[in-house]
Amino acid sequence: MQPLTGSIKRYDWGSVDAIPRLLGIPVDGQPVAEYWLGAHPLGVSQLNGGTALDKAIESDPSMIGDSARHEFGGRLPYLVKLLSAARPLSLQAHPNLADAQAGYERENRVQLPIDSPERTYRDPWDKPELIIALTQFEALAGFRDPKVTADLLSRLGIAPHTETLFAPLRHRSPAAGLAEVFLDCLVLDEERRGAVTDVVTAAVHHLDAQGELGEFARTAVLLDEHFPGDPSLLAALLLNRRNLQPGEALHLRPGTMHAYLSGTGVEVMGSSDNVLRGGLTNKHIDASALVQVVDFTPQQMPVLRPDKEAPGLWHYMAGERAFATWRIDAAPGRMIELPAELSGRILLVTSGEVGLSTGPDGLILQCGQSAFIGASEQVWASGDGQAFLVATGMDA
Repeated sequence: MQPLTGSIKRYDWGSVDAIPRLLGIPVDGQPVAEYWLGAHPLGVSQLNGGTALDKAIESDPSMIGDSARHEFGGRLPYLVKLLSAARPLSLQAHPNLADAQAGYERENRVQLPIDSPERTYRDPWDKPELIIALTQFEALAGFRDPKVTADLLSRLGIAPHTETLFAPLRHRSPAAGLAEVFLDCLVLDEERRGAVTDVVTAAVHHLDAQGELGEFARTAVLLDEHFPGDPSLLAALLLNRRNLQPGEALHLRPGTMHAYLSGTGVEVMGSSDNVLRGGLTNKHIDASALVQVVDFTPQQMPVLRPDKEAPGLWHYMAGERAFATWRIDAAPGRMIELPAELSGRILLVTSGEVGLSTGPDGLILQCGQSAFIGASEQVWASGDGQAFLVATGMDA
């Protein structure tokens, strides 16, 4: 095992202080949105002594384990991030493996540069995700039952001509109605902008309402504060809103439309940069690709809570081959054997102090520090703090 240093990503939606405080670095007044740990080409982590993780894996493929070598082409198949959002991110979804491979080949055939803003597929890999809240975390994820959404809009008291825009939610099959309305809300014209004004104006009168209506109204007003007049705000209102408490998670399978609104968390994902944006952004939106990739089937998006495997060891059962995730709650007098010995693992400390030992060797990690643990290394954790451990998936 070796200390591992990640890379900081500054995007304008990031919070100023949350990630710097976790990492123990100065707050400089500029947004810090993400901190990446892994071997992704856009943010390769460094091992002790400055060796790039991807180069170390290339030199010694055994360090990531047989599953990653055989199933994922010798690459580390997951990426671990700290993510902190001060304002809403774009509406987005990620492709499954077949769509990613086909899209990547298609854009390569027309010689679209990898860094082109018109490019959708930057690699041939899928991107399942797991977001685990470190603070209260707000997100939109998965499509709500369309009839419930239509009823919420009616309860807001919107004008009849605006209700007409959402009529397919009541009169088409659930998936077809959602797809029709979602894509229609991406059209930038005065009629849709007028509908946004109507919905937001009506929502202002229900901000103090209890239950789902109040939450729906507050979501509309929040999005309008950051994306005033943007018709894709209406598309975002088709999604479930989920409020996570620390330790709770959302599992986002490929094809799930989502948008993070606020909060700080640990994000674990397939190591890919494929993002299909569906609104609340100035970046490229490929409507034809969205139709192929996005799952418009209504889904409830339950909050995922970890299962206890042993004292201080909690497993987030996502069922992905690219990654498996555990929370480590270290406490004085407690020795926790780290799972997934056959996989290369990344451990990130998010509070307190966690010590790692292999018997003869030891490593003390403070909040914000991390380590790479090679396959076949039997490691125990102790101390007084919290950490997250990620390995190649074992529970699919």
